[in-house]
Amino acid sequence: MTAANTPNTHDLEKELLEFLAERTKTAWDADTDLFGDGGLSSLFAMQVVVHLEKTYTIAVRGADLRLDNFRTVRRMAELVDRLRAPGAGGRHG
Repeated sequence: MTAANTPNTHDLEKELLEFLAERTKTAWDADTDLFGDGGLSSLFAMQVVVHLEKTYTIAVRGADLRLDNFRTVRRMAELVDRLRAPGAGGRHG
């Protein structure tokens, strides 16, 4: 993914909602608590981490691995945006 075709936060949310819907066979809202209200597992959270790292060429490490960063689609999109920022420590290719 290059800077020219990097999705904005809204597009990130849309892509993540599509990913979740495909995997869980459930439609989600960007602000739904996926692990509280939705009942998703911490194992599924790790699948989401792998998806984010591969899809958006970032590295989720250390303190960023907190469940709160993955609780909602909106928080995931914000995490991706933050990790894609220059100097944030993400893998940029």
